[in-house]
Amino acid sequence: MLSHGYDLNVLIVGGHSEVLRSIVKLIALENKERSSLLKSVVCYFFFRSLLHNVNFPVNPVPIYQQFSFPGSDSSYLQRIFFKKLFLRVPILYRLIGAYFALIYLFKMGRKVTLATCTLNQWAMDFKGNYERILESIKQAKDRGATYRCGPELEITGYSCGDHFYESDTLLHTWEVLAKLLQDPICKDMIIDVGMPVMHKNVTYNCRVIFLNKKLLLIRPKLILCDDGNYRETRWFTAWTKTKQTEDFYLPRMIQDICGQKTVLIGDAVIATLDTCLGFEICEELWNPNSSHIPQSFDGIEIIANGSGCYHELRKAYVVVDLVKSATAKCGGIYLFSNLRGCDGERTFFQGCSHVAINGHMVSIGKQFSLQEVEVITATLDLEDVRIYRNGIRSRNVVASSSPRYPRVQVEFALSSNDLFLPTYEPKEWQYHSPEEEIALGPACWLWDYLRRSGQGGFFLPLSGGVDSSSSAVIVHSMCTMVCQAISDGDTNVLEDLRKIVGDPKYKPLNARELCNQILVTCYMGTKNSSEETCQRAKDLASQIGSYHMKIKIDIIIDAILTVFTLVTGVTPKFRAMGGTTRENLALQNVQARIRMVMAYFFAQLVLWTRNRSGGLLVLGSGNVDEGLVGYLTKYDCSSADVNPIGSVSKKDLKTFLKYAIFKFSLPALGEILDAKPTAELEPLLEGKLVQTDEEDMGMTYDELSIYGHLRKPGGCGPYSMFCKLVNIWSNILQVQDVADKVKHFFRRYSINRHKMTVLTPSYHAESYSPDDNRYDQRQFLYNVKWEWQFRAIDIALKRYLKMKEERVLDIGNLIHSKMHPLKDSGLDRSFPDVSSGTTIHDTFSSTGRLGVVVPDTLPKCSKDTNTIPKASVPYRRSAVNSSVHSDVLSF
Repeated sequence: MLSHGYDLNVLIVGGHSEVLRSIVKLIALENKERSSLLKSVVCYFFFRSLLHNVNFPVNPVPIYQQFSFPGSDSSYLQRIFFKKLFLRVPILYRLIGAYFALIYLFKMGRKVTLATCTLNQWAMDFKGNYERILESIKQAKDRGATYRCGPELEITGYSCGDHFYESDTLLHTWEVLAKLLQDPICKDMIIDVGMPVMHKNVTYNCRVIFLNKKLLLIRPKLILCDDGNYRETRWFTAWTKTKQTEDFYLPRMIQDICGQKTVLIGDAVIATLDTCLGFEICEELWNPNSSHIPQSFDGIEIIANGSGCYHELRKAYVVVDLVKSATAKCGGIYLFSNLRGCDGERTFFQGCSHVAINGHMVSIGKQFSLQEVEVITATLDLEDVRIYRNGIRSRNVVASSSPRYPRVQVEFALSSNDLFLPTYEPKEWQYHSPEEEIALGPACWLWDYLRRSGQGGFFLPLSGGVDSSSSAVIVHSMCTMVCQAISDGDTNVLEDLRKIVGDPKYKPLNARELCNQILVTCYMGTKNSSEETCQRAKDLASQIGSYHMKIKIDIIIDAILTVFTLVTGVTPKFRAMGGTTRENLALQNVQARIRMVMAYFFAQLVLWTRNRSGGLLVLGSGNVDEGLVGYLTKYDCSSADVNPIGSVSKKDLKTFLKYAIFKFSLPALGEILDAKPTAELEPLLEGKLVQTDEEDMGMTYDELSIYGHLRKPGGCGPYSMFCKLVNIWSNILQVQDVADKVKHFFRRYSINRHKMTVLTPSYHAESYSPDDNRYDQRQFLYNVKWEWQFRAIDIALKRYLKMKEERVLDIGNLIHSKMHPLKDSGLDRSFPDVSSGTTIHDTFSSTGRLGVVVPDTLPKCSKDTNTIPKASVPYRRSAVNSSVHSDVLSF
């Protein structure tokens, strides 16, 4: 043990950096106090340097300029340091110290401060997008970053759609880039922006990298994404010339600024004085042939990914695992930059920008936030990458023969020579639960939609059921987030809110008071409505603070029926009063459609009655399961401006409301959860309900969730779904009952598929969403008999019954096809729970950006557990519910 508690062995393990810090601290001490440690350390590194044959750089920078010290007078501290080091120790140690200092200082310049960012861009809003990009560059520079990475297509916004075909879009993109090039804030920083670029009459999705008014490289996207809601190949072409570049001739407006006529375009990297910088664009990370692998083999130490990744429930961990895996296998620094918010479409970009090194997260951005610009920086040591990679011997064998990437040589260093600049330490990613995701994601999406639509708030028909209550609670969650952002000093949020309420001095007291300003709820009752639902709606409205109204619409319905009777001479009756199924459906639908008409009428005029300008956005509240089988009336309250829960399952909504009871202190939700779901469109029997949703549908919401996952993303038609469900439900249902259920589902689905063509734009949250706008593109006119498919099921049933008579009961080896090979009877046949449970792996996922998640083990199915949702009583055709199976279009 040496003086001042320093152990030489510890210092040796700590490496050059730790030792030099110790020497610098000791220089200021008296000679007697420091001599023992100083001489020992200097001698050790002198001989260690000789043994390791340290190589000097070709053009070493003078020692005097290499050292930097914190404080206002850095040069003075530099002089004092060298004066004490070289003049106050004996000549032998002075020479040894000088040698060691040279060795160490020539290896300095290895700490880099890098910035990635999350931007809330808006498609085609070039002015706003430019301002947010510039703000992110300013924040990155203020934090000492020398490189800034932005999200995918940040200049135009990601969701421009067919605007990418327009020459104006490309023109305005270059105009924005020109303004960025000329702004002095962009000086002395490598800046990487996302934008479309047309080269040889082909449009590419590109990264454009520039430094000090010079374009360095245009890097096109190599692998495009067409999964889920993505349609990139409709507008862009992938760059297929791997590790090749071409000359790109710049527009004249850019030539005048940069003083260059061309720049390289293609699959290349940037070589600075101290490291090498490579690029991926979104889908390239998800693809099995990811770009980061060959780049790491070729010595690229920093890889930046500008992405446009949207949110789905329980999927935030996918991108995190991909980046961790990439940097753990290959080593290196990885920057992930993503968009956040609603930029004009049904999707919500989920943020989650981050920086990782060697398999560890070191800087993490928020997933959900109202913040328009979030900059994430990290200071990291390039030597950590080099040591990590060199320690993976099998990797090095491949890297030694790796093909070389074209390099753009840049006379610029990313690293700093600050000895005392601390590096970032690893962090653990804190994932949101599904309930938190439902509370936060749709709330942020609604906020973006509201402030960008120019409307004054929301109008919600509140029935007192789970669905409409969920929409109301999400608006309340949005108000909570707005109040918190204002409390945190976000002036942009406050400015937007004042425009919404039309008061330049308004500042909300709390979420409840704000909710009263921007949310109007209305209970639209009829003689078929119960007092219980009316009271539940009133209680919830009171607790969240909405401006609540109660109206009766019977007089309007009676007027419509009177007109019909006058014209036709007959009066339709409900089924309970002796009417036919056709009459019963018509009388239910007229109630639902009147509610839609009244909702839009009130939404236009309620603010007028409150002496405020503008109108309200009508909120829908149909869930994904009901949309899947069309359990809704075309142009009823499911028709609205936007729907925050249209892609969320009933099971997840119930779990969300349980969470909201305690999170937002809303005890009224308890009674809502306990009540049976009902549309209340048929007459009450002695004041009691005679109609429930699950009885009307002929299936439970739990079953619907399973059907939805098997249909999409499971890719099952009727026969494949039957084959799977025979195994999944083998413990609780007979095979005949499974066949009946599958046929019933597909009949309902195909009869009502036409309703998806007018489905309200909904927040995308589930991988089995039936939204046919882009995500689930299928026909809407079906042969609802499914004769060929159902015949295949019937043939399998006959085989099963025949084998059962012969007492051969291995169903897995019985029901199969070329697409479904024989099963081993020893396999666990249970189905993963698709509820909002705590285990992330118990859900399906779409491919592409969201990956495919396969659980390691599936929970065993038994009657005594809740492993699988309980199946409903097998459907049997009867006169009472024959309308459910009617082979005609249901409107």
